Amino acid sequence: MTTLQLDRVTKQYGDKTAVNAISLEVRQGEIFGLLGGNGAGKTTTMRMVLGLIYPDAGQILWKGKPYRNELRSQMGYLPEERGLYPKIKVSEQILYLAELRGLSRQEADRNLKRWLDRFRVPEYYDKRVEELSKGNQQKIQFIASVIHDPDILILDEAFSGLDPVNVELLKETVLELRGEGKTILFSSHRMDHVEELCENICILHRSNTVLKGSLREIKQSFPKERVLLETDRPVEGLEQIPGVLAVKRKENGTELRIGSDKAARLILETAMQQAAVNRFQVMEPTLNEIFIKKVGDPHE
Repeated sequence: MTTLQLDRVTKQYGDKTAVNAISLEVRQGEIFGLLGGNGAGKTTTMRMVLGLIYPDAGQILWKGKPYRNELRSQMGYLPEERGLYPKIKVSEQILYLAELRGLSRQEADRNLKRWLDRFRVPEYYDKRVEELSKGNQQKIQFIASVIHDPDILILDEAFSGLDPVNVELLKETVLELRGEGKTILFSSHRMDHVEELCENICILHRSNTVLKGSLREIKQSFPKERVLLETDRPVEGLEQIPGVLAVKRKENGTELRIGSDKAARLILETAMQQAAVNRFQVMEPTLNEIFIKKVGDPHE
């Protein structure tokens, strides 16, 4: 079932086009990746999806119907910017936000304690936000977006400020929410996170859609230009093989850039003539490499 549909949605501010005719569909139980550099139009798109601002053209449909006020209680939004009051206790503001979403005080309190236990920080219940590290503030802000058990989650840079351990914890949580059938629109500067979590993506650049569709199919449509080679002894002459563009020797093997499939076969043949080959792999392009090709700048 398609939960969210954008059909040629456009937003302009004066003579500047912030989003130009974006179309996408997000299914129930899907994490959809919305990507782009600064100023590409991601946040404007998310705000239109949330009903905070209105498109100038096109339409946004939720389960086939336009935006309506009752959707507010079904949505959770994690903005990129910190939005919590630093001098107020965690419990006071999270419970207040939950009540605004329609929960009773008792139900909100149970949910908050459950989430704090889930994130291994039950002691933060009575702490002021300013007493927490940036990473733990992000955890609390995430809790604020899910405290009312929304069906739809809009996550803008959800892992910002988190150390690797907490990134994994939050990724597990997002995947669990997907498993519960939540519809998730996800934005991140970390392409590896998008590759792990998203099945479909849309890349924006200067307000325009430059790439959209299944991540697997997108990767298959780009040439494989990288070979990983591991042998039991050094292999000579790799640089002279026709179609080899670059050779980078590493402690645990060699990475080669190639310009054709034929070059990959010649690399393997050359290696097998000189050594035992422990690993030979023609790598599909990473999402970061694809992004650079389409947009022109690293996205990290």
